[in-house]
Amino acid sequence: MEGTLLLIVILGAAGTMHLGEACGEQTCPAAPDGLMNVHLIPHTHNDVGWLKTVDQYYYGAQNYIQHAGVQYILDSVISQLLLDAKKRFIYVESAFFWRWWNQQSEGLKKDVQNLVQEGRLEFINGGWTMNDEAATHYSSIIDQMTLGLKFLQSTFGECGRPRVAWHIDPFGHSREQASLFAQMGYDGLFFGRLDYQDKENREKNKQMEMVWRGSDDLNPPVADLFTGVLPNGYNPPSGFCWDQFCSDSPIMDNPLMEDYNVDAVVTNFLSVVDQQSQHYRTNHLIMTMGSDFQYENANLWFKNMDKLITLVNAQQTNGSKVNVFYSTPSCYLNSLNRANMSWPIKTDDFFPYADGAHMFWTGYFTSRPTFKRYERLSNNFLQVCNQLEALTGMAARNGPYGTGDSSVLRRAMGVAQHHDAVTGTAKQAVADDYNFRLYKGWNSCQTLISNALSNLMGTKENFVFCTLLNISVCPFSEAAKTFNVILYNPLGRSVTWNVRLPVNGRKYLVLGSSGEPIRNEVVPVSEFTKAVRRDKGQAEQELIFQAVIPPLGISKFAVGALTTQGLFVKPKKLLQYPNSIQNKYYQVDFDPGTGLIAGIRNLEKGISLPLTQSLYWYKASAGNAGSAQVSGAYIFRPNQTEVEHVTQKVQTYLVEVRKIPPLH
Repeated sequence: MEGTLLLIVILGAAGTMHLGEACGEQTCPAAPDGLMNVHLIPHTHNDVGWLKTVDQYYYGAQNYIQHAGVQYILDSVISQLLLDAKKRFIYVESAFFWRWWNQQSEGLKKDVQNLVQEGRLEFINGGWTMNDEAATHYSSIIDQMTLGLKFLQSTFGECGRPRVAWHIDPFGHSREQASLFAQMGYDGLFFGRLDYQDKENREKNKQMEMVWRGSDDLNPPVADLFTGVLPNGYNPPSGFCWDQFCSDSPIMDNPLMEDYNVDAVVTNFLSVVDQQSQHYRTNHLIMTMGSDFQYENANLWFKNMDKLITLVNAQQTNGSKVNVFYSTPSCYLNSLNRANMSWPIKTDDFFPYADGAHMFWTGYFTSRPTFKRYERLSNNFLQVCNQLEALTGMAARNGPYGTGDSSVLRRAMGVAQHHDAVTGTAKQAVADDYNFRLYKGWNSCQTLISNALSNLMGTKENFVFCTLLNISVCPFSEAAKTFNVILYNPLGRSVTWNVRLPVNGRKYLVLGSSGEPIRNEVVPVSEFTKAVRRDKGQAEQELIFQAVIPPLGISKFAVGALTTQGLFVKPKKLLQYPNSIQNKYYQVDFDPGTGLIAGIRNLEKGISLPLTQSLYWYKASAGNAGSAQVSGAYIFRPNQTEVEHVTQKVQTYLVEVRKIPPLH
């Protein structure tokens, strides 16, 4: 195996996007002055995985878990829109629409393009998914938005460009997200979830709509975004849900029927309008008509909304000032803009979100931490994959190692940003599916990177990726006596990186790209690391050396096991329960009885700081007399302040290596 290359990639992050101008407002319905104009927003909210996987949600599989089939929703909605020019609909999740679009005939695609041009099918938000705002990284948000918006732009042109951000379901909202949306060129943002007390206060003071100032660093209005809180989360008003899963009565408008209910429906609706108008400042009201995975039978919704519009508007002859029509969030926003009003300024986050007492949605900040870590690493690896593909073009996609495709990981990462994915709030089978999609994306990018590096270096080598170095596992470095290490730095600055490779030799020679010897150490793998990795690896030691990699550059190191003492030394015996560890600046003291930290000393200034270390965990609430709410993946609710020790004694180890003499 001599000469075989071991590839380690140093990871970084980058991303940007720019959007052009959207279509004009000429397709919006008339909203006359002097009337209370009610904008009905037909919509569906389609989670990109939650109780079921993405595939199951799209195809309508596993309906015993949740009845939901996105392909049927889009089929049904498009059919209804084509039947009546007055009807409108908005769609959000590009990940699902992309799947549906690729399965349609050319004739239907042309019909859909006409619907988009006419403003009757409008894309809102437009990202690959509706991303979370707490557990995500900004570069991954930008990437998933770019993925969805690029698809819409290339498929529908400027009329496919969303003008409004639509984050109706994430569990709280960040100022940074508003700043990103503003810089992406959105005209406004609407969301549904905010703290219940905050909402009550805003309703009372008519501050449900505002200008969100997303940054202290960017001069206004660069990061300013008009933001509206929807009145009913993202659901229809009570009594007006007409999906096949709803229990509200349909409009029964035949006066000869015993269950004729037109008068009650109209009276109820006018009452809802009056109540909502008490919380908003203009003569325009927005009403979301839809919810999770609704419109699989769109005729039910549209038939009843048609009747509602006709019946309520007919009351204008009796002096009513309520005018109802199909609309979209961007048309509603246009109407608010024409109102020429000033709005309150918001400068902080909408965190944490709580929908009641003892119901703070902060559990998902840490739920499924291993997936959160995997998502972060996948983001970094995707940037490397994108960069090397850009540097080498088609040579990266098709080369000596096969066909590589960065879009596999890009789409998997887009799905991972969903507000039930990176948050850790999906069911176990769905979380497994998210992991598997990232895994397939890594494999595809590994092929692409191998092709790219082979092209850049001008050689074909046997590249090996060691993806389990975090638990000291790399079967190749454990077995090989000699190998090369390739490091790629995707950042625009030089990087010094500490390389750690699991090995079974005790002495190694490491040579740099010019043949110069590199100082290194060999240290034993700790017993607790062995316990974590279990039977995945067998390395007894780790080889450690420091590497400098130039910006956007590649560094190559040759590694060989030595059979003689040579330049390097054997580490001292691993010490258990040391009294202290120190360098020339600080000394950390340990309690000899517990192994926990007992104090820190600043050796330069002669200052000692006594310190008591304890490790606790909060006991979760299972509900009590004050509230039945339990602690879980979404909501963090400890059992008051009750805590319990994780441990009161730890095993502390110290690995010491004698100072390595300078190399000559």
